[in-house]
Parts: sequence; structure tokens; C-alpha cells
Amino acid sequence: MARRRHAQPHFDVPPALPADEAASLAYEHDKDLSTHAFKEGEHPLVRIEHLNKTFDDNQVLKDVNLNVWREEIVVVLGPSGSGKSTMLRCINMLETPTAGHILIEDDEITGTTKANLNEHRKRIGMVFQNFNLFPHLSAKENVMVGQTKVLKRSKAEAEAEAVKQLTAVGLADRMDFMPSQLSGGQQQRVAIARAVAMHPDVILFDEPTSALDPELVRGVLDVMRDLALNSGMTMIVVTHEMGFARDVADRVVFMEGGVVVEEGTPEQVFDHPQNERTRAFLGNITD
Repeated sequence: MARRRHAQPHFDVPPALPADEAASLAYEHDKDLSTHAFKEGEHPLVRIEHLNKTFDDNQVLKDVNLNVWREEIVVVLGPSGSGKSTMLRCINMLETPTAGHILIEDDEITGTTKANLNEHRKRIGMVFQNFNLFPHLSAKENVMVGQTKVLKRSKAEAEAEAVKQLTAVGLADRMDFMPSQLSGGQQQRVAIARAVAMHPDVILFDEPTSALDPELVRGVLDVMRDLALNSGMTMIVVTHEMGFARDVADRVVFMEGGVVVEEGTPEQVFDHPQNERTRAFLGNITD
């Protein structure tokens, strides 16, 4: 029996805003919702406008609009199935949006050619739930491979950067270990080192501690906390770790049902949530 094909729904979304207009509107919207130190004339690093995503008949993202500023730490919270991870995967085009616009430094990546997309992906790092390390490569080789293959760095340059980043995540004595010889927390720290070694404009973290045993979570969160506070890196973090969000985020975004329900500083969202759905979610988490 032939599998039924689902027609893609049609969404009427406006064109992406001109850069200066978008920056002005983004600043007015975000200036009181983030502890980010805004600069005069600054443009968002990441712009998401009217993002929609469907899988067959299931609309997972519904007209999502979000800006992320350079060096800002944005933590995205929400129940399972709220669209958080799908939004991240759309930002680096691992999932193709059904409609809407994603722009990196005012360059639209939605609808671009494969060649241009590959260039944009060099600027976007990602840390996955399940590490995604190459099992046949050592920790150091895992951190080197993207540098040599994608950035065309020399082996010596890539090795020096790998040593630097693995040392920074506390794995100086594990560089030649294979993934199978590392704990889950150590593997995730290798994945973080790999992402940072590419010197991207932004790193996306997709529930980086959800696959770890509880006793291994703290080590990974400590690495992420140090990265957030001391590196000047722009980070978008999907997580259920409320303490991390409160301590590190410039802005907390709460999603449910494929929409951004509420956003604000950690104090605003955790201590004074405005939306009943946010209050219910936080109550369930902290009870």
C-alpha cells in the first residue's frame, strides 16, 4: 500500500525586515528583557522572523520570532515537545524551516544555496545531546577533524587548538583516549571543545546534559558556565537545568506548544513570571 503523502501547509509570512529597521525594533523589544550590554547601533547576531516548521500534519514551530545578540547567553526552557530543539536545528539548517527567515549577521540563510549554507555553518557550532563523536578517532583527533576538513587549517594548527581546548575543559590527560574509553561527561566535554575550536560566531547547545548520569552533569555544566562567563562566546542553550539558567543566562526564553510564551532576564522569568503557563511549568519543575 502506497504511503500517503502529506501536503506541506502554506504560510504567508512577510519578507525579512531590512537590517537597520530590524535592529532598531529588536533593541526596543529586547533592551529590558536581557542583561546583555547593548551597544549603540548594534545589530542582532541571530535573527529569527516568523519561523514555522511542520512535520507532516504536526506544526512544531508557530510564528517564532527571536533575536540573539553577540556575546549574549540565551537559555531556552520548556516542556518536551515545545519546539526548543527543532528551533535550534533550524538555526543551523539541520531542519529546513517550512516558512520564515533565519539571518546570521543580517545574512539570510533560509533559502540559500548549499554552498552558501556550508559557509554559514562554519559560523555556527552545535553540541548535541548524544555527543556525536567519531568512535574511531581519539579525543584530540575529534577536535582536529573539523578544523582540517572544514576550516582547512594545517595539522599543526589544528593540533595546537585541540590541545588548548581540551585542556580548557579539563581533559589534558585524556587527549589520546578513544570515546569508548571516556565517560559520558568526558565525551560531552570533548564535544564542547570541538565546537569551541572552530571559533564559531554562536554555539547551540541541545540539552547537552540530558543523556548523562546525574553524577556527571555538574562537570559539563561547570565547563559551560566557564565558557559563558569568561569566553565572550554567544550561546543558545536548550536545557532543563534551572540553576544553570538562573546563574548564567542574560535572557531566559520559555517555549510551549511551538511558540515563545515569555522571555526576560532570569530574575523576571524565575521570580516574576507574567504568563500562567510559565508559572505552571516552573512550579512543576521546582515542586
